[in-house]
Amino acid sequence: MIRAHVLICGGTGCTSSGSKKLQSAFAGALKENGLSDEVKIVQTGCFGLCALGPVVIVYPDGTFYSRVTEEDVAEIVSEHLLKGRVVERLVYNDVAEDVKQHADHNVSLNDTAFYKAQKRVALRNCGVINPENIEEYIAMDGYAALGKVLTEMKPEDVIQTLLDSGLRGRGGGGFPTGLKWKLAAANEADQKYVCCNADEGDPGAFMDRSVLEGDPHAVLEAMAIAGYAIGASQGYIYVRAEYPIAVARLEIAINQAREYGLLGKDIFGTGFDFDIDIRLGAGAFVCGEETALMTSIEGNRGEPRPRPPYPALKGLFGKPTILNNVETYANIPQIILKGADWFASMGTEKSKGTKVFALGGKITHTGLVEVPMGTTLRQVIDEIGGGIPNGKKFKAAQTGGPSGGCIPAEYYDIPIDYDNLLSIGSMMGSGGLIVMDEDTCMVDIAKFFLEFTVDESCGKCTPCRVGTKRLLEILDKITKGDGTLEDIDKMEELCHYIKQNSLCGLGQTAPNPVLSTLRYFRDEYIEHVTEKKCRAGVCKSLVSYSVDADKCKGCTACARVCPVGAISGSVRQAHKIDQSKCIKCGACMEKCHFGAILKR
Repeated sequence: MIRAHVLICGGTGCTSSGSKKLQSAFAGALKENGLSDEVKIVQTGCFGLCALGPVVIVYPDGTFYSRVTEEDVAEIVSEHLLKGRVVERLVYNDVAEDVKQHADHNVSLNDTAFYKAQKRVALRNCGVINPENIEEYIAMDGYAALGKVLTEMKPEDVIQTLLDSGLRGRGGGGFPTGLKWKLAAANEADQKYVCCNADEGDPGAFMDRSVLEGDPHAVLEAMAIAGYAIGASQGYIYVRAEYPIAVARLEIAINQAREYGLLGKDIFGTGFDFDIDIRLGAGAFVCGEETALMTSIEGNRGEPRPRPPYPALKGLFGKPTILNNVETYANIPQIILKGADWFASMGTEKSKGTKVFALGGKITHTGLVEVPMGTTLRQVIDEIGGGIPNGKKFKAAQTGGPSGGCIPAEYYDIPIDYDNLLSIGSMMGSGGLIVMDEDTCMVDIAKFFLEFTVDESCGKCTPCRVGTKRLLEILDKITKGDGTLEDIDKMEELCHYIKQNSLCGLGQTAPNPVLSTLRYFRDEYIEHVTEKKCRAGVCKSLVSYSVDADKCKGCTACARVCPVGAISGSVRQAHKIDQSKCIKCGACMEKCHFGAILKR
């Protein structure tokens, strides 16, 4: 009889930290202690607290252990699973005090500040079930929504439910999902298609990957529901090949669903046929754009097509097609089961439900969170994310990746939803949220995202292919201290031409990081140009290192580490840096123990 479960995170983050080794270590330790028949090891998807991996949770008490190593396993088994004593040193520090204060030791992940403000809908099964076992998904009401749709609802009822729920696409644009399905359903054709965009390419984004790794059946079920609603019999999941764990679990899930009769012919004996195949993307960012994605599925180079006609009329293989991203689909089974009013009760007036964010950058708790729309940026960063480390001040947050913009500190309390972010020059995007502190150069940030866009442009249209390169050249000139005030004006004008004339969303949004940083941090651009100064000390050409003679002890540590011999001085004498030789690598500053190296 199983009396306890050991859940080990099998997401990409924890896997890279060694969680697979933990599974064998637990199996061995349980066997040694005669507990193999009493304790079950379960590999799950991402728990969310990626920075604390590998993560292990022991049920039924729900004790949350973080940064577990192979050497810790024997102690957890002998102390916790055999003797019932929590291993306090491994308990996540946010709840460690509760462990000491409560005799029953029932301290769970839900007791942490990281989880208290979250509302998990798309992520409801991630970290809860074994994603490679269809029966665990079914036990969590899996495929009940598909059964309800096929046996109790007409296609138009399904579409109306989505319209009433207010669900908008979670891939970036925020187009109403029900309306997209309604348009495709209205177009008659001998064949229609349902596509899933799992080609998540934004730097720092890993929301869709985590859903596929932790709850792949939710996406399959939703796609089948979509097929019924619009009259399609074939679905395609376009997932980037760099997601091997997600791809493997999708393949397992599709095969299991077929074996159980939940994909394929005559599903639930209703005469409805629907199947799903996987197509691997080669990592082209432009294939996140719907027409480029469909072109790639067709076997051609992933380039966007002019719209109209829109995919709802002429999409994949020239047939009516709907395309939603992973997170959008992950919400749909719950909307069908719990009703449109349940989903619409969360969020704001025009942005219903919840949103998954991948927190990254200068933040204490890097990871994955899901909060109701309308939650403020301050709540996400300070309450859930644990704030900015090392006592630094919040400076800005980038949402929407290369297509989005920076949110400055003056909007720290802005409720996050589609319309609010657009009003301040940013966008929701797929959900990447990069946090920046006072040591961040906003000119350099704009340059970073533009470099990415230039590399990822497919080159089909001139405004994007040439315009973004010209933008990058000006930015590079400014960060090297060679820019002029006229360059700033020219760059801003060029941004608007690129936005207005590019063929697809990649080019149309590429200037956003430049425009938003110009809007809120123009003074930094001007400093780079007129004072040849980077206040954050990031742009190398505008930085210089010198030695504070009063603090220098003459230990020679800086001279010994300098790769170009730019530092000279005798033992116990103040040293000097030859600016003509210095390559501004910062090695001297890192090595100095007396704070004698100054960076200006």
